[in-house]
Amino acid sequence: MQQLALAAPGGLDRLALQDAPDPGAPGPGEVRVRVRASSLNYHDYVVVTGASPAADGRIPLADGAGVVEAVGEGVEEFAVGETVVSCFFPHWQDGPPVDGDFRRVPGDGLDGYAREVVVRPATWFTRAPAGWSAAEAATITTAGLTAWRALVVDGGLRAGDVVLTLGTGGVSVYAAQLAKRLGATVIATSSSDAKLERIRALGADHTINYREDPSWGRTVLELTGGRGADHVVEVGGPGTLPQSVRAVRIGGHIALIGVLTGAAGEVPTALLMAKQARLQGLIVGSRRHQADFVRALEATGLRPVLDRSFGLAETAEAFRHQESGAHFGKIVVEL
Repeated sequence: MQQLALAAPGGLDRLALQDAPDPGAPGPGEVRVRVRASSLNYHDYVVVTGASPAADGRIPLADGAGVVEAVGEGVEEFAVGETVVSCFFPHWQDGPPVDGDFRRVPGDGLDGYAREVVVRPATWFTRAPAGWSAAEAATITTAGLTAWRALVVDGGLRAGDVVLTLGTGGVSVYAAQLAKRLGATVIATSSSDAKLERIRALGADHTINYREDPSWGRTVLELTGGRGADHVVEVGGPGTLPQSVRAVRIGGHIALIGVLTGAAGEVPTALLMAKQARLQGLIVGSRRHQADFVRALEATGLRPVLDRSFGLAETAEAFRHQESGAHFGKIVVEL
């Protein structure tokens, strides 16, 4: 079979396609999955560029969706021919978080899904939504589940709430779609008027070009009659957090899911205290969260926005497309 491997110390020019032995039949409690697709995330980019060092020869990509080819003894949850999707934290099955880093995350501390076949414990997967392609399902593992946890699991989103999303990357687009499906009002930001037009077409009620309006937190207050947003899906980190705190309502919720503007910075603590808002960091979710999310996707009819598809041998090119910032929604790699 073929797989993609990353040579230390990382870099897009150090991704190499190679032949590898077939993993064989699944053992007790395992499934053999023919991987059909993965999707790219910022975390994957950090790994492959070497910003977060990985072991020499690491197989990248945290997201994997494919078809079950065989099941091992004792596996009853999945059947041959069923489409499944991988879990970001395969050892976090349920309950409170058990991982505070990426040592047990496929594509980082463990080998990922940039390969044709994997044999892994059945508990490392959930079923995919009925009728979804593998490319669509591959967007669930990281981006989709992060949006679900931010808004529903941690945020307790209710119909009538106001949700503020930042940018038009995979998590933000998923969050905007999900919020609309659950009856919320969506305010979306971007530096691109063309992307704002696209997010409006997906249902966003209000849009703000943050490059033209650097005080967009105040604008959110104006759009909500001075009340503010119930939920903020914060992807920027220190560069955007002050405006997010200004934008959130008193007693609201800010889900810190990204640090695109840096790993550390100042927090407007006095304003955050005055707002009595909840600032909660999160990294994706558990297998139970993912199973619940899959059911919600089927119930709401939400389908992900796919930007472009690349082949396995074109993965470096796919990351360069991601690096350009030109994408809207999810970039996928199909095998």
